[in-house]
Amino acid sequence: MRPREELITIRDNEKLIRRFLMDLILTPRIKALEWSLLTKQTPNLKIGYPGQHLASLVVGMEGAKTGARGNDIVDGSEVKSCSRIDQVDTCKDCDEKVLRIESRCSCCGSTNIARKNDSKWLFAIRNENDLRILTQEVERIILTIADYPDFEQRDFNTIRFQVFEIWTKSPRCQAFKTLLDDYYFNIYQTHRRINPNKIPAPKNFWPYSFQFYMCNPIKVFSCDVLNANSNPEIHISHYVEPHIDRSNLESEKMPVSVLTSKEAEAVATSLNISVNDLKKIGFVDEKMRESIPLRNVGRIAISKKPYRRRKPNV
Repeated sequence: MRPREELITIRDNEKLIRRFLMDLILTPRIKALEWSLLTKQTPNLKIGYPGQHLASLVVGMEGAKTGARGNDIVDGSEVKSCSRIDQVDTCKDCDEKVLRIESRCSCCGSTNIARKNDSKWLFAIRNENDLRILTQEVERIILTIADYPDFEQRDFNTIRFQVFEIWTKSPRCQAFKTLLDDYYFNIYQTHRRINPNKIPAPKNFWPYSFQFYMCNPIKVFSCDVLNANSNPEIHISHYVEPHIDRSNLESEKMPVSVLTSKEAEAVATSLNISVNDLKKIGFVDEKMRESIPLRNVGRIAISKKPYRRRKPNV
């Protein structure tokens, strides 16, 4: 879990991250919001390639100039991006679409709106080579996400950007490999047998879900953007410098609320405390999670076909 320091060539990272967010995401978004009021089109700006820029600035490494194919970062890291900003919502009364910037439905006038917060990371695995690339050849998965930290309070004027890392070859992150193996062998292949002419949906990896926390992701960057819809102010609250060894860094703590009652009881028993005491603690750290099995994981088939990914160009 130690980054390759010889490949870290981008310096003065926090300053550059601030400039990047303002120049390529926040300022264009404000313009898109202004035009959205007129056109009633979504102001949602896709996060895919901007997410790769952000990942490079956070880890201090250049991209590999491969676009949508090949290595995303020069050390071979894979970048996945997700944005929950400016999703299109739905009126609960007439079922018409409602823009995030609208306080009421433009069709029926209702304020009874279902606000969406369900964007996720996608892992497309269509053969065993794809699976091996993600679980054996790629050493680091970099997950970027843009969302609303106060979504439940319907605060859509504060935006958060975060970056997490999953180190696929570390025993700490074994659950990630298990989940992708399970998806490919027990879900993807089953669907292909049922309907050979249809490509199954990619593996959905949900932010802040049980599976997410069980993979022991390490947060390396977080910032809040206040007044994001008018006069953005960037406040960086957490940043792990590119050269820092991640081995001893804490992974994200899992909220107790994510657990089922049976899982909460298992954790409490392992700690020799009551479930009520566990709820008072409020979270389950990486050590506590060792007493919890992964959910809904079937029997995994193991392929013996050899495959090696081309080494990154450095």
